[in-house]
Amino acid sequence: MLAYIIRRLLILPVIVIGVSLLIFGMTQFLDEYQRATLFITGVPRPGTMERIIETYGLNDPIHEQYLRWAGEVLRGNLGYSKSTNQPVADAIRHFMPATLELTLWSVIPIMVIGIQLGVISAVHHNRFLDHFMRIFSIVGWSFPTFVFGIFVLMIFYARLDWFPAGRLSIWADQVVRSAEFTRYTQMNTVDALFNLRPDIFWDALRHLVLPVITLSYLSWALLLRVTRSSMLEVLRADYVTTARAKGLKEREVINRHARRNALIPVATIGGLTVVFLLNGVVITETVFNIRGMGWFAANAALNLDVVSVLGFTLFTAVILIVGNLVVDVLYAFLDPRVRLG
Repeated sequence: MLAYIIRRLLILPVIVIGVSLLIFGMTQFLDEYQRATLFITGVPRPGTMERIIETYGLNDPIHEQYLRWAGEVLRGNLGYSKSTNQPVADAIRHFMPATLELTLWSVIPIMVIGIQLGVISAVHHNRFLDHFMRIFSIVGWSFPTFVFGIFVLMIFYARLDWFPAGRLSIWADQVVRSAEFTRYTQMNTVDALFNLRPDIFWDALRHLVLPVITLSYLSWALLLRVTRSSMLEVLRADYVTTARAKGLKEREVINRHARRNALIPVATIGGLTVVFLLNGVVITETVFNIRGMGWFAANAALNLDVVSVLGFTLFTAVILIVGNLVVDVLYAFLDPRVRLG
């Protein structure tokens, strides 16, 4: 197992370098004057473009430009964001907690609900519950995230007024911004617990319900389908038939023998789940007015802030690479054939 992890870690830098080359190469489709406009706002004065090109070496050989850019990235310098008037690295640190909070709360129902619904669907194969779960899954695949987000916002916020939009109510936001409230993580639910403010916690949690459902519904549908298919295959296996023949209760057969083996293929979907969450977070945060990384990326794109878009792309790419590494290690832990291959 350790040798497998070491091999995967040795491959990791190569993948990161490849991704960085791809992202850097995207900027090379622009000439040096177009790239110089990324460093200024407004109308440039005479001679400004030439000075920027000379200062930043935009007409140097490509390999020198890449090494200089990679060195700045390693030092944490991702450029300056014109859309937020601050360094891109600072903007990411500022907007990341809201996205991290939304993502973490989305993972919980994905893992609990998605997998459990798949098991229930397989156990009740070709019965009412199975048909209902399959319809639930098909609807999840059919609805684009932005359509589903607007739908739940119109029904549960605008029409029924069950759940609010945004991150906090006005009164809770005033408390959070006050001197008596300490911001440990910048995540409202976590900081509310640390400050022993259950009222703030429940208010923040109510604001997260609709975004979490919107962001995680596609992943629910995916995990449900994969878990159901894997569980049906396992339930037909010989060792499950043998366990039933020995007189074990059906619950013991499902929980002790079938479920664990059925979850092995499901582990590979974990990497795709991260991709779906990162893709959906841009739309979800925009629809529900959550100032997170997705909102930052959408705002940068609307304002033609290429530097911020590239910084966001590089940051999310690294997260995906690390996430896939974790999934590979988990899969190897569950299935020894992977690390022995």
